[in-house]
Amino acid sequence: MNKKVYFASDFHLGADAYLKSKKREKVIVKWLNEIHDDMEELYLVGDIFDFWFEYRYAIPKGFTRFLGKLAELRDDNIPIHMFTGNHDMWMFDYFKEEFDIDIIKGPVQKVIQGKQFLIGHGDGLGPKDVGYKLMKKVMSHRLSKWAYARLHPNFGLRLMRKFSHTSRESGDTDAKFYGREKEMLVQYAERKSAENEYDYFIFGHRHLPLNVLLSNGHSRYFCLGDWTYYQSYGVLDNGNFELKFYDRPNELMIIE
Repeated sequence: MNKKVYFASDFHLGADAYLKSKKREKVIVKWLNEIHDDMEELYLVGDIFDFWFEYRYAIPKGFTRFLGKLAELRDDNIPIHMFTGNHDMWMFDYFKEEFDIDIIKGPVQKVIQGKQFLIGHGDGLGPKDVGYKLMKKVMSHRLSKWAYARLHPNFGLRLMRKFSHTSRESGDTDAKFYGREKEMLVQYAERKSAENEYDYFIFGHRHLPLNVLLSNGHSRYFCLGDWTYYQSYGVLDNGNFELKFYDRPNELMIIE
């Protein structure tokens, strides 16, 4: 059987949206069950959880079905690559110790099925967004992590849930296409494609399924969309990458 590489982002488990969080979790696990047998690798490209902080002996409550499926995939020796996003940047060593899943903090360059990829969540990349970039630098500092870990988990995780909800309400992403010149991740991909030869740029964060041919006429930028509304994901099959939708219409994708 020909094996495929799958990419998904922005599950935002823990937050209710188009589907309630627990129902959406069941849909995601159902999707993972259906692709299990032909999966070569799985890339989870950030904001898998709507909030996350790992205390030494505590993690956020819930997500049992999803975590169990990750364990099953790893028990079958399927590599899983998990990226942090702006909602779950405080992942430390739990996934490495429990599942042998590496946590990736920023964009990475990889060759997969003979194609050159640049993969990342996408937050804080591209021009502008100076305020968020500064906030991310502060929150990523080891002293910030140390200080937050001093809070009792009952208070700390509740505070994180509230902060995450406020972030989504303030519009940390905006689900409409602004055009090539105003899309920060398109501009980031254009700059990177001028520095190196890439076939595919794969990002999340924008919550909008996008397929954009870059100005070099060869490289493509894909935004994976999300599972809070679109239930979209990427699949690489024999070097060909495409966006697909699970139980949602394919017409939701924007192609430029």
